[in-house]
Amino acid sequence: MRDNQYQSYESPFGNIVIVSNGKAITNITLESKNDPKCKKEADELTDKAANQLDEYFSGKRREFDIPLDPCGSGFQQKVWKALLEIPYGETRSYKEIAQMIDNPKACRAVGLANNKNPIWIMIPCHRVIGTDGTLTGYGGGLAMKQRLLEIESIM
Repeated sequence: MRDNQYQSYESPFGNIVIVSNGKAITNITLESKNDPKCKKEADELTDKAANQLDEYFSGKRREFDIPLDPCGSGFQQKVWKALLEIPYGETRSYKEIAQMIDNPKACRAVGLANNKNPIWIMIPCHRVIGTDGTLTGYGGGLAMKQRLLEIESIM
């Protein structure tokens, strides 16, 4: 197995780091929030991810079709899998995600798992909102979350 590789991608929110392990994308975060411990060199997967992000930001892509391999606990993996089921242009509450993973009392834990999501945008934690419809926490800030929802014509 080769070392992870990454490339920088200029998004509407600033530079994003896209990390690949050669088989899947493992991380997408703001460059300022990530200090990759890997080789800065694009590969086929990081290039494909960058192209799909371009299409997403321009309104031409609604779903990503690239392998993802986020590292996290079993609970986090369940939450992230549930996030992938939220359709483009829709939102779910933390409570609804907790119900989707058959753990209806785990609303706060769902929020914590969202906060640890290593593959922003492609695992759409920005589509999770408060039960009352308000925007709540997002690693990139609420302005970024609102803009992502605007791209999807939700807000």
